[in-house]
Amino acid sequence: MTSPQPLSPGLAFLWERARRVDVAALVGRARQAAARHGRSTPAVVLDMLWQAGFRGVGFQDYVDYDFAMLTSAERSTYMTSPVSHRLALQFDDPAYRHLFHDKVAFNRTFDEHLQRDWMVVAPGNATELRRFAERHGTIVTKEPLGRAGLGVHRYHATEVTDWSRFHRGLLERGETLVEEVIRQHDDLAALCAGTVNTTRVTTYFDGQRTHVLAMAQKFGRGAVSDQNAFGGFYAMLDESGRATGDGYDSNDRVYEAHPDSGIRIADFRLPMLDDVVAFVDRLARVVPQVRYVGWDIAVSPTGPVLVEGNWAAGVYENKPSATGIRTGHKPRYLAAIAATDATPRTLPTTEAAAA
Repeated sequence: MTSPQPLSPGLAFLWERARRVDVAALVGRARQAAARHGRSTPAVVLDMLWQAGFRGVGFQDYVDYDFAMLTSAERSTYMTSPVSHRLALQFDDPAYRHLFHDKVAFNRTFDEHLQRDWMVVAPGNATELRRFAERHGTIVTKEPLGRAGLGVHRYHATEVTDWSRFHRGLLERGETLVEEVIRQHDDLAALCAGTVNTTRVTTYFDGQRTHVLAMAQKFGRGAVSDQNAFGGFYAMLDESGRATGDGYDSNDRVYEAHPDSGIRIADFRLPMLDDVVAFVDRLARVVPQVRYVGWDIAVSPTGPVLVEGNWAAGVYENKPSATGIRTGHKPRYLAAIAATDATPRTLPTTEAAAA
């Protein structure tokens, strides 16, 4: 069993974090939070620094989850990016992380759960690439080590006129993983048909049981990815799979309705929820050495499909100004982990940069 890490930061750590603070980014985020919540920018700057240094709250966490309007007790219920990263370091075996970090290795490991055709571009297989693309019509290419949706591209076979040149370009740009486009459930396509709208399910596997810690539904805007960098946003889901309120993104924008379809976000309910929960339980057992994972799941007309898994799970949390909910998911994390690992009921706060 992994030993718990220290719970409070030392002076050396705090000094190192202070040296690495991006002052311009800090002030910009503080000004943004102060304007939204009617507070002074200097007061918010000081509060953000205190929260980062002593409570493990990233600067972006502070803005995204409206910490400027929350009490100390309410803040303590929120999972934050530095704390989540610390959990990943503690519970995800370094010897197995590459199976999640490298998308080609991931596809090979989880092949039976992908439920779609895929191939790897390599020297000499331009003809195979052409046959693959023409068979599927539209393809998605990925850079194996890309993150946050970056390095993902979409191409239409009918627009390619020189397959040797196209093949060479993929190799040169490192877009070597090629996949069939996922067909999503009609309920998800109704919101945005041009993007596969994925569900982030964060889980912790205790060796026997898979604990669902949080669920968030991501919504795209027609681009190849539903990530924030592509204009996407998300809403948290409750245990019934229903959105807890409006959607929101990391640019402090709130979405009462999807901008493209006009469908009200709070009315969304994830189809086939029971199938999704059973599916992530099966996924968590494939590489049990990586226990804390953020799974991206697409729901197809016939059931859940695996898009990818993230060993550094990231954080999706409630935004009080969008949902009216002023508490987060940390108690669920604590309950799942403490029940099986004798981990202190206060999560560690000393890892990762706050910016």
